[in-house]
Parts: sequence; C-alpha cells; structure tokens
Amino acid sequence: MRARCADHDEGENVGNQPASGPASGSEADLGQDRPHSARMYDYYLGGKTNYAVDREAAQAVIQVFPAIEVGARANRAYMHRAARYLARQGITQFIDVGTGIPTAPNLHQVVQEVTPQAAVIYTDNDPIVRVYADELMDGTPEGRTCYIEADATRPDSMLTAIEATGAVDFSRPVALSLHALLHFVPDGQDPYGIVSGLLEPLAPGSFLSLTHSTGDYEPEAWQAITATYRQRRTFTQVRSYTDVLRFFGQLELVDPGLVAAHRWRPEPGWESGPVTDGQVSLYAGVGRKP
Repeated sequence: MRARCADHDEGENVGNQPASGPASGSEADLGQDRPHSARMYDYYLGGKTNYAVDREAAQAVIQVFPAIEVGARANRAYMHRAARYLARQGITQFIDVGTGIPTAPNLHQVVQEVTPQAAVIYTDNDPIVRVYADELMDGTPEGRTCYIEADATRPDSMLTAIEATGAVDFSRPVALSLHALLHFVPDGQDPYGIVSGLLEPLAPGSFLSLTHSTGDYEPEAWQAITATYRQRRTFTQVRSYTDVLRFFGQLELVDPGLVAAHRWRPEPGWESGPVTDGQVSLYAGVGRKP
C-alpha cells in the first residue's frame, strides 16, 4: 500500500512515493483502456485530466441527463462549505476517502485557510490519482497533507495505513469525508459495513460528511445513467433518501439534515441561475458521532 506525506516543517516523506508525471505506467496500468468514474467527474467539472474514452462515456451520460454537470458542481461546492464548517467547529484532522483527481481548491486548501495546522489524509485506489498526487502536497507550513493509495472496500487496511502515517491521532475528533463515492459501491460490497468500519475507531465528536447520487427526483433519467455506466464496466447504484440516511446510523445530523446538496447551508453566488433538486440529484449531510 503506497503512502506519501508532506510535512513542511520537517520535509518528511512516508512510505513509497507515487509516480511523478502523467507518462508513468502503461495504458492498462492507468486505466486508459476504459472509462473511469473519477476522470468522468473531472470532465463534468471542466477539467483536463481525462482521456478520450472518459469523454465519450461522459458525453453519453450528458446526452441522457445534461444536468449531470450541475450535480458535479453542486457536489464540489458542498465539499467546500462542509469543510469550512467542520474546520470552524475546531476539527483539525480530516480523512478524505475517494479523493479523485485534484481540483483546486482541494480539501486541504479549504480547511488550512481556516486552520493552518490542520492535517489532511487523502485516499484513493485509482492509479491516475496517484500520478497527480503531488498537487495534494502543497499545504501550509504548519499543516500536513498525506496521500494513501488504498481501497475503500477494505476499511481495516485503509485505517491501518492512515495510522501508520502518524498524521492522525484517533483519540481526537476526525472529519471523515465520503463524497460522491458510495454510489459506486453496490450492496453486495456492504457499503453500510464499510462506513461503520471507518467510523468505529473515530473518537466521539468526530464527523461524517457524505454525498450520494439519488434517483428520487428523476428516476427515468437515473435508470438511463446507471445503464450507461454499466455498459462501460462501471457499476453505479443510486439510492433513495431512506437508504442514504442509513449511512448516518446513530450519528447526530447537523442542521439542515440530509438534503439536496445545494440546499446544505447555501452560500450566495454559487450558480448564476436557479438550480432544482432534480438537476442536482445528490443528497448531502453531515453527522456528528456522539
């Protein structure tokens, strides 16, 4: 399991360093032979870290649901708001699971603007994310950022690797982020058990921030979207409000609860025009571990 940490006070690296450029690895190693959800998401956001195969798949989704780009932006904007909220609650340790391709501002830039000494652990299992992980190493001198190549479906191994970095103290509260990840984890892989396993070692006062696609608002469109992903060997499973709420278990939901992402503590100026729940089709919420 690969890990890299940037400690700006000491210049310390932990574990095996990731490759340092987009040319690293073969086409198959980087998954260029098939579309990948993280690179499709990058395309929805207007990014450039994607390949022709990703753009073709993303355009197929856009054809059946043009608002998918609105949902991607809503997810990103929610992440920024939730991160700032948690940093302002005094949280100084963040674990971001399913990081995806770096897109500025990244989570560490948001939270370290509020709390410069914050530590942020990024994790993903996509080799293309590892290639660009250097962009996650530009934190504040007082803070710390780490990238771990790990699989979310193996929470015990992931937590062991996180602990090995020494960047997180599990005896103190942690903010766990699972953004736009769990709709790529089918029921057969026990997504509820994965979330419970990741939360179990976290201290009381820790938080879970989560977003999840839903077909509640536009069921026919999301049936077509999931079919489009599956045709390209990417399994996706949208879930209902009740199903998404289950991920919070015994956590105490922060006001306004589980809502469409653009309705969670909105800030002015996010979109130039009105946005509907159906366009976003993404639930978002923050829960506190008692």
